[in-house]
Amino acid sequence: MNFITRNIAADVHGEFAARNFSPPLKSERKWPIRYRSIELLATCSDIAIILIASMLSTLLYRLYAGDTAADISKAVGSAIVVSALYVSLLKMQGMYRPPELLALRRQTHAVCLSWMSVFVLLSGAVGALNISAELSRGAGAAFAVAGLAMLIGNRVITRALLLKGLNDRKFSGGNVVLITDQAQSRDTGLAQALTSLGFRLTGHFSLPRPGASSSHRKRLSALVVQHARGFDLEEIIVEADPNRWRELREFVAELRVLPFPVVFVPVGAASEMLAQPTRDLGSAIGVEVQRGPLTPIERAAKRCIDLIGAGICLITLAPLLAAVAVMIKLDSPGPILFRQQRCGFNGRSFAIYKFRTMRVLENGPSVTQAVAADSRVTRIGKWLRRTSIDELPQLLNVLEGSMSLIGPRPHAMAHDSQFDKAVQHYAFRRRVKPGLTGWAQIHGCRGPTPTTDLIEQRVEYDLWYIDNWSLRLDLAILLRTPMEVLRARNAF
Repeated sequence: MNFITRNIAADVHGEFAARNFSPPLKSERKWPIRYRSIELLATCSDIAIILIASMLSTLLYRLYAGDTAADISKAVGSAIVVSALYVSLLKMQGMYRPPELLALRRQTHAVCLSWMSVFVLLSGAVGALNISAELSRGAGAAFAVAGLAMLIGNRVITRALLLKGLNDRKFSGGNVVLITDQAQSRDTGLAQALTSLGFRLTGHFSLPRPGASSSHRKRLSALVVQHARGFDLEEIIVEADPNRWRELREFVAELRVLPFPVVFVPVGAASEMLAQPTRDLGSAIGVEVQRGPLTPIERAAKRCIDLIGAGICLITLAPLLAAVAVMIKLDSPGPILFRQQRCGFNGRSFAIYKFRTMRVLENGPSVTQAVAADSRVTRIGKWLRRTSIDELPQLLNVLEGSMSLIGPRPHAMAHDSQFDKAVQHYAFRRRVKPGLTGWAQIHGCRGPTPTTDLIEQRVEYDLWYIDNWSLRLDLAILLRTPMEVLRARNAF
């Protein structure tokens, strides 16, 4: 069927004529894959690769070791556990969404960190449960190496296929009609985006100008209805400024004679508000432009995780903590623990605990931040700061309730006052308890903050965490923290 652009333009005298666009070539071959299914396919491919890697590693290692009776059931069981944790980690970060799949560098980084975090976590669990004798370390090591290599290779192939599909418009999709109020000089590119995602644009109409008479709107709706009945449509997409909602509501009401969904794509400044979460306020609907403190249930869940996590860590790490205390005492004179006033939830001050790593105990209106090769740092202190072991006594702060396992890192009172004046919205960090680790720290924001730019970057990460908090996000941060500690970025 021919496109209706020529005929409609003459009928409506250019008021809301269908725009010219090029139909896809008939010779183009579409893939039997929809753009919407990419996330599911990418997830399934990771699970399949992990299963294959586990089985191959077990078989090859057994052959290498001369054991022909390989237990495939254990390999499958291991793959199920690993894939569940690994896929959950990437899902929490949104790494299966098509735009993220195109960012190869970010994907590689996320795959490596998530994969290694899973194996670090499982290694600790195997040791704690004392079941290492039932598992083959050689097969496990082979699985870790082969799985990581195959997952990275899968990301390279996925990106190449996704790029080809978008550039060549290979994805399959249904017929859609686009109705927009955007002038061609301010085209948002939605039409091109729809065709690149596989949709076949059968009609592209312009809405009447704001304030136009209802007769113009009714003529447009009649033309859209007439056009839609000649195609097997999937949906109608309306792109417009939300400020015109009163007119748009009447226009959409006239399209109800069609049995197709109508999707509204907001543009303009008002569209930012629609991206915010909403709340029911009786018969009214409120837009949450700033997230408040956690609800009682959320606080209780977070507190339970803090108590259980801090308790387990203190019991497990007790021998290490005792050895560090002895080394600090033998290395230099002074107390084992260093206490310093920090600013916590809602601006309340508390004493934070750290292993002493310096020869000075600064805790006043003037505190000098540590720098590389700082002469104040003791010999054992250099190692403690680099590995972040000096922060472990803050598990006591977590138990007493002044801190949480996850949250914005607290700064010295002197620095807190300085940053509050230098960085806008800095005080918003105090809407939650400070944490032992946080979203900013796993992104490399550790150590001193000598410039305003570094402070602002850290604050941006902290505010994003507060606005997007969830238990799944806390779990993701906990799993990624050990790998960030091993990388030792900006730690001195």
